[in-house]
Amino acid sequence: MSEPEILFEIKDGLGVITLNRPKVMNSISHGMILEMEKVLPGWEKDPKVKAVVLRGAGDRAFCAGGDVVGLYREMKDKTGGTVRRDFFRDEYIVNRRIYRFAKPWISLIDGIDMGGGVGLSAHGSHSVASEKFLFAMPETTIGLFPDVGGGYFLTRLQGALGTFLALTSHRLKAADAVWAGIVDAFVPSAKMNDLQAALGAADLDGPDADRKVDAVIARFAGDAGMPTLPGLMADIDKCFSADSVADIVARLKAQPGEWAAKQLAALLKLSPLSMAITLEQLRRCANRSFEDVMTIEYRMSQACMREGHDFFEGVRALLVDKDQKPKWNPATVEGVTRDMVEAHFKPVANDLFFD
Repeated sequence: MSEPEILFEIKDGLGVITLNRPKVMNSISHGMILEMEKVLPGWEKDPKVKAVVLRGAGDRAFCAGGDVVGLYREMKDKTGGTVRRDFFRDEYIVNRRIYRFAKPWISLIDGIDMGGGVGLSAHGSHSVASEKFLFAMPETTIGLFPDVGGGYFLTRLQGALGTFLALTSHRLKAADAVWAGIVDAFVPSAKMNDLQAALGAADLDGPDADRKVDAVIARFAGDAGMPTLPGLMADIDKCFSADSVADIVARLKAQPGEWAAKQLAALLKLSPLSMAITLEQLRRCANRSFEDVMTIEYRMSQACMREGHDFFEGVRALLVDKDQKPKWNPATVEGVTRDMVEAHFKPVANDLFFD
C-alpha cells in the first residue's frame, strides 16, 4: 500500500501537516489540496489545536511547486477532464484559507521552496528557513506567471525586487530571503525538530499568540550569513522598474557589467507572453486585497490552460521531453499584442470569488 501524499497529526497541541512526496520534492497534487481543505476548517475551530506547523518530508525539499506535468497530461490526453480548472481554483482557496487562518501558521522550510510551495508558506503568520532553503518563483520558465498569491506578496517587497524575482526566477538562499522579508527567521536544520517541540510546549493561546510564536522562534534563530541583495538593489531598481518588458530589456542592454548580461540572457530564454502577463499581473495586483489578487490570478490561470498556450510548450520542453528548447508563440517581445495580454484578465465562467 502506497504512502499517503499528505499527513495530518495533532501533536502537543499543534496541527502538524507533512507534505509527503519526497521523491518528487513534495510537489503539490490536486488530491493534497483537497485533503487540506477538508482538514483545515476543523482545525481552525478545534480548541485542541493551538497552531499549525507545515513541513516537507525528506531532506531535499519543503515543496518544489505544483504538479504541472499532470495538467499537461490532461491536455494531451484530451479527456475533457476538469483538473486544469479545479486544481487552481482549489489551490487558491487553500492559499486564501492560510492567509486568513485564525491561528498561527508556522512553515518550517528545511529545503527547496518554490512556486506552489511558496503559496503554502508565504501567506501564513510565520515562516522559518534553514541552510537548505532555496526560494524561487520559477513560473515564467514554463510559460506561466507567479501565481498562488505572487501578485500579492511580490508587489509588497521593496523597490523593484518583486518584479525582478517574478520575471527572472532568481533563486534566493536563506540570508537574502530573511533580508527581503520573504521568511521571518533562519533556524539551522538540526534545530528544526527542537523548535517544533518548543512550540508544542509553549502556551500559544490568547490574542497575542503570534507574539508568543515569535518569542519561541527567537530562541532557536541564528545568523543566516551576509545577504547579497543589498548590493544588487540599485541595479535591480534601475533595470526592473521599467513599464514594459521591452523597456526592461533595453535597460539591461544599456547596463554595463556581468550582472545585467546574465539577467538579459535569462529573460531572452523566457516566453515573451508569460513575461508580459506577469508584468501586467504585478501592476494590477499592487495595493489590491488578497482576495482580489486571487480572483485576478484565477482568471489568468484559466487563460493559460487553453490548448496551445505557451504554458504547455514550456512544460513539454522543460519537464516532459526535457529538450530545453521551447518554441514560444509569439517568439519575440515585440510580437506580444495588447489584446493577447488583456485576454488573460477577462472574467471566466467558473470565476473565483470570496465572501
